[in-house]
Amino acid sequence: MPARLPPLGALRCFEAAARLESFTWAADELHLTHGAVSRAVRAIEEDLGLPLFERRSRRVRLNAAGAILHRAVAEAFATIRSATRALRAEARQSPLVLSCEPTLLMRWLIPRLPALQAAHPDLALHLVSGGGTPRFEDGLDLALRRNDHPPAPGAHAAILFAERVGPVCAAARAGDFVAETGEGPAFRPGTPRLHSRTRPAAWADWAARSGRPAPDGPEHRFEHFSLSLQAAAAGIGVAIGPWRLVCDDVAGGLLAAPFGFVADGTDYRLLAPRPIAAGSAQARLAAWLRDC
Repeated sequence: MPARLPPLGALRCFEAAARLESFTWAADELHLTHGAVSRAVRAIEEDLGLPLFERRSRRVRLNAAGAILHRAVAEAFATIRSATRALRAEARQSPLVLSCEPTLLMRWLIPRLPALQAAHPDLALHLVSGGGTPRFEDGLDLALRRNDHPPAPGAHAAILFAERVGPVCAAARAGDFVAETGEGPAFRPGTPRLHSRTRPAAWADWAARSGRPAPDGPEHRFEHFSLSLQAAAAGIGVAIGPWRLVCDDVAGGLLAAPFGFVADGTDYRLLAPRPIAAGSAQARLAAWLRDC
C-alpha cells in the first residue's frame, strides 16, 4: 500500500510554522487563525505518532523529527513553485494560433492588433490565414469564421457579432452610381454591379432583405471578395460590402455606403476544439472581439 500523505493544507501550516518559528506568524502569513495552524500541526503529529516541535512560550522550534520533515516539505514546495512558475511563463509566452478568413484578417483584424496589444499585453497571437471548416488537429487553437460552412466536428462556438452588408462604391463616384430621390437613395440606370465567386448570391440576398432592387448595369465578376472591394474603391462599380470589411474605408472617406447596412442572417463565431473557460486567454480574446 502507498504511504498515506498528510493533507496539503496541514503541510503548508507546518512549513510556515517551522520556517517562522511561530504559529502566530504562520497564521498571519496564511490568513488563518492561530488555532487553525495549531490544529493542523497537531494532526500531522498525531498521524506520525511523534512530536515535531519543541514549544517554548511564544516561539516553537523544530526537533530532530521536525527538521527531517521540514527539509522534505520545503524541497517539495520549492519544486512545485518552480514547476508552476515555469508553466505560467510558458502559458504567457505561447501564442494562441488563430485562423481567420483572409479578407477579414487583412482588412479588419490586423489593423486592430495594436489596440488588442494595448488592452491585453500578455495575450500573444499567431495569425494564420484560412477559410472553410477549420482543422484543429493541425495545431490551431481558435478559428474566426462566418457560419456559412459546415462546423468542425466537436468544435465549440462563441458567437461574436452578426454579419451586416450593404452596397459600397468609391466615395468620389457615389453621385455617378446613386441618386437621391423622394423615397431615399436609388441606383442610377446602368450602374455596374460587382460580384465575387465566394458570395455569388450577395446581391440577391441584399435586395431581398433591404427591399430595394440591385443595380441593372453590366456585371463584373472577381475570384475573391477582396478583389471586388478593391474594384469598388477604384470606381469600377458597386459591390456588396460586409460592414467589418469596409468600415475603415467608409470612415476614412475612401468608400461610400449610401444605403447603409442590413443583417444578412449569418454571424461570425470564434471556434475552439474544447469549451472556452471563463477568464482564459481565449475568453478574453472573444470578449475583445465582440466589443471591437
